[in-house]
Amino acid sequence: MRSFVLGCALAATALAVPAIAGVKEGVEAWAKGDYSTAIAEWRGPAAAGDPDAQFNLGQAYKLGRGVPMEPATALDWYRKAAASGHEQAQATLGLLLFQNGQRPEAMTWLKKAADQGEARAQYVVGTAYFNGDLLPRDWPRAYALMTRAKAANIGAATTSLQQMDQIIPQEQREAGLALAREMERTAQLRSNDVATPGMPLTMRNSVTPPVGQTSVPPSTTSTPAMAPAPAPTAAPTIVAQAGGTPWRAPTTTPAASPSPAPKPAAPRSAAPVSAPAPAPAIVASPSGGWKIQLGAFSSADAARNAWTSLSARAGLKALTPSFSAVGALTRLQAGPLASRAAANQACAAVKATGTTCFAVAP
Repeated sequence: MRSFVLGCALAATALAVPAIAGVKEGVEAWAKGDYSTAIAEWRGPAAAGDPDAQFNLGQAYKLGRGVPMEPATALDWYRKAAASGHEQAQATLGLLLFQNGQRPEAMTWLKKAADQGEARAQYVVGTAYFNGDLLPRDWPRAYALMTRAKAANIGAATTSLQQMDQIIPQEQREAGLALAREMERTAQLRSNDVATPGMPLTMRNSVTPPVGQTSVPPSTTSTPAMAPAPAPTAAPTIVAQAGGTPWRAPTTTPAASPSPAPKPAAPRSAAPVSAPAPAPAIVASPSGGWKIQLGAFSSADAARNAWTSLSARAGLKALTPSFSAVGALTRLQAGPLASRAAANQACAAVKATGTTCFAVAP
């Protein structure tokens, strides 16, 4: 967020005001459908480094309004605005890069936007913290970010929180809620700072429209009316990272009990320990409609690798896997199974390998 100091030198103020005015006038022209005039108003401020104008030009080139539709040029303007701290540019750039498979760079920008309170970015970054995918696993922070995304009407966040409630221990959820409240207070302070009387407003810090809305009132933002890039809608149930390594949910440590007297370690020549018995095979039911969900993965290859590993270890070879794209993720399910009981039995076998699983009704 840019700040404007009342005690700035007069020359600096004289340079800043025309750029802001040009951005605002461009927004007014855009709202009237006069895209050519809007572009003309924004080019000067954008070239001078105004991130609002840069972001708006990115929108124009992305949508092909007033200029040819040029995705590469749009990305270039988004990058310039994002580098200046424009949270909507950071989120939009991050989502576009994520969907294009440039995930490490995407997460850099999405995390910056999430830290500034951008709701779409908070959803994606919260998912990454939950899964430990591109970011270290941090369940309290994941819960906090998903809570903030839900408060901003990101619909998929509701489903994600419901699934997190089943996996994240209560004390970590409570820590997440406390962090979410702190994030809310920070956002309110930022909003109050922007609205301080006597300080010029860039007007770009208003709330981004929830996913699914298609326009923003031009009187409250310098962002052109647009359909925002949707956040991935898959619930955060990734059970393995890209390499296929499963993770275990934390378990409660039992109370300490008196330890028996230590015994000498068995010699290496002792009888070998037998390999664990394979998991009982799960029987598919062609007439059944139940499935099990085994996760949402960062790529189709990662989902297939996870299936190859899990189907052998959990006795699922009789089931048929299905891979469906959900946003930038690939969801892995398997079936068909005759009933909820059969699905729960299959999930029990999966959970025994240290992987999460839940039943999916027809």
